[in-house]
Amino acid sequence: MSRISSVFRRLQGEGRKALIPFITAGDPEPGMTVPLMKALVDGGADIIELGVPFSDPMAEGPTIQRACERALAWGVSLRMVLAMVDEFRKRDADTPVVLMGYANPIEAYGIAEFAADAAAMGVDGVLVVDYPPHECRDFTELLTRHGIDQIFLVAPTSDARRIAEVGRNGRGYIYYVALTGVTGASHLNLDDVAARVPAIRQQVGMPVGVGFGIRDAASAARVASVADAVVIGSRIVEEIQNSPPAEAASRVTAFVRSIRTAMDGRAGR
Repeated sequence: MSRISSVFRRLQGEGRKALIPFITAGDPEPGMTVPLMKALVDGGADIIELGVPFSDPMAEGPTIQRACERALAWGVSLRMVLAMVDEFRKRDADTPVVLMGYANPIEAYGIAEFAADAAAMGVDGVLVVDYPPHECRDFTELLTRHGIDQIFLVAPTSDARRIAEVGRNGRGYIYYVALTGVTGASHLNLDDVAARVPAIRQQVGMPVGVGFGIRDAASAARVASVADAVVIGSRIVEEIQNSPPAEAASRVTAFVRSIRTAMDGRAGR
């Protein structure tokens, strides 16, 4: 059983939901990534989504686009991101790490080499935004061979056929995009989430995490009442962006802890 599956099983037994915060690797500078990952765990993160900076992040809103630009200005590459995960693993052998990014850096790296190196460095899951399941079967097989879960996106516009395909090919959890827009958007329809998530979970047979548009404790708590995980990214990246470097980690911990507290108060009721 993967670390990701183990986390969901443990939390289910505790009657709690997974908190999956996102940061961009290398933002605001490479030396802060591992301390910020630790700050996420200190705040109550169950799984970390670590963004691989890319020059054309099509699913990202302005906040994460700027984070990618800052990281790329430091020369952060996919190889450097894997080294950051390796460094994190020296401090934390238990918290799952999911790389979230785009196909171009992986294909430039070489998909076979990437799968092998990612496994060696301690990556648990990979979410490639522009890899639909029917176009990346070779990549999926490579990841599975190396014990890495491939996580796929499902959107409000996904039909039953697409959801079934994701259920057949995905591992770990499904990421439900709660709105038809980019990360950081504010028009989250919580009633739609509540209506869609149970049906998706039943169809895919694995946990469903919800992200895009979750910006505060209240929305996180409501999503946690119907989903298996809450994914929150842009709001954390804003916290990093707006903090003095010496205070960024402590402020991230405090913010994530506020989300964790709200989720634990609402989830399972």
